[in-house]
Formats: sequence, structure tokens, C-alpha cells
Amino acid sequence: MILETQSGSPDRRQIIDGIVARTGIDEAMIERVVRTFYERARRDPLIGPIFEDKVHDWEGHIARLCTFWSSVALMSGRYHGQPMVAHLALPIDTPEFNRWLEIFAETVSEICPPPAVAHFLDRAHRIADSLEMGIAAQKGEIRRQRPRSERTMPRVREASHGD
Repeated sequence: MILETQSGSPDRRQIIDGIVARTGIDEAMIERVVRTFYERARRDPLIGPIFEDKVHDWEGHIARLCTFWSSVALMSGRYHGQPMVAHLALPIDTPEFNRWLEIFAETVSEICPPPAVAHFLDRAHRIADSLEMGIAAQKGEIRRQRPRSERTMPRVREASHGD
């Protein structure tokens, strides 16, 4: 049950605490995921040049993406940008979104516990689908939601906790 504040909006702290309890995701994990992902993405032959061409302040970009993922993964409400607008002019399409998802899946699978992996990947797929469909729509195209592949949505094994 979510408690209400006096203004009638959900108590954000309780929502965040519930997500942290279920997934293990916290701000430190988000920063580690974002930094590790971008270290890898910048070296990738397909998507690396796109980032290198557009991002000139890497620390500022990392901070903005940590805020974004805090809002997405923890529902913190910290991010107030417009990701669609930021991506519309980029030279990206299905192959780039697929590669972004592959690198992201590899990163979270190596760093995070299974519940966090599932949580991050569900949201990453939603983000990729939304951005890809939005960019296509701006071009007058219609796209379907991408299928979930084992490369980008690996089966997550539950931790045994010593059982």
C-alpha cells in the first residue's frame, strides 16, 4: 500500500524504498551501470562514433544519464529532460538500438543482482522501443515493438542466497 502525502500525491520515498527492497537498485548501482555502459559504448564500432560526435562533456552527460536512470529505475522524479528531442537528430535506427540494448544487457548482467537485471532490462527495452518508434514516426514510418531476444533479455536466475 502506498501512503499519500497531504497533497494527495504518492509518497515518493516509500515508492523508491520499495523498489530498492525488491531489486537492490540504488543510486550507487545506477552510477556504476551508467559509467560502465558508456565506457563500453564509447569503444563500440557501431554506436561509439555517434556518442563521440555528439557528447563533448562526458561528466555532464554521465550525471544527466544517472539522473535519467534514477527517474526510470527508481521513479525518483529527478530527471526533467526530453529524451525524444535529444535523440531525433541522431543517425540511429534499429541496428544502433539493438547494439545499445546488447551492451546494456551485458553491463547490467555483469554488475547487478538478478532482480535488478530484470528491472533495468525491462525499462531499457521500453526506452529503446519508444525512441525507435518515435524517431520512425518523425520520418513518417510505422515500426513494431522489437521482439525480446536472449541477447538483450537474458533469462535471469534468482540468487540462491545460500540455500
